[in-house]
Amino acid sequence: MKSLLFALLFLISCTQSKAQSNTDILPKERISELKNYIKDKDYNQNLAVFINFKIHSGKYRYFVYDLKNNRIIQKAIVSHGSGSVIKNSGQLKFSNVEGSYQSSLGKYEIKESYSGQFGKAYRLKGLDSTNSNAMQRAIVLHSFGCIPDQESQNLACLSLGCPMLSIKAFKETAKYVDQSKKSIVLYAFY
Repeated sequence: MKSLLFALLFLISCTQSKAQSNTDILPKERISELKNYIKDKDYNQNLAVFINFKIHSGKYRYFVYDLKNNRIIQKAIVSHGSGSVIKNSGQLKFSNVEGSYQSSLGKYEIKESYSGQFGKAYRLKGLDSTNSNAMQRAIVLHSFGCIPDQESQNLACLSLGCPMLSIKAFKETAKYVDQSKKSIVLYAFY
């Protein structure tokens, strides 16, 4: 009986810590904020993409999210800009300035795809004052071979400000974006 009680308590604590971590990786207030932003606008109301830059770059911090069923349908590792790194710190800094090589926070409209230096890529239109120069800065969603598919303690390679995914993760995201009749919004936060 004692071992059964211990097993039950262990199971409950694991379930609570998992729920806690899901809230930490994708806070409910960020989801609500995005839902309110896209409501009654001409964006996809069922899917969104979130990037939580608070999470270590070697961990999953890029999420394709089903807004209707409130669940993550894709997790991936995503880069941040080399200029966002603060030496000897786990913190990041962000900018909307061309030439800063920093990632920008805020909501983006995932626009049309094109074929460029990194193969297929999606233009990102900044929707906030914190990322309004995204088009001018050529901040795009693309893949790059140095981004791993699996989480590790190693930091992901750095970009010039673009969110870069692994080739496999990018192809998965591309299916969602290409099948969507309306633009999907990407929300990067810290």
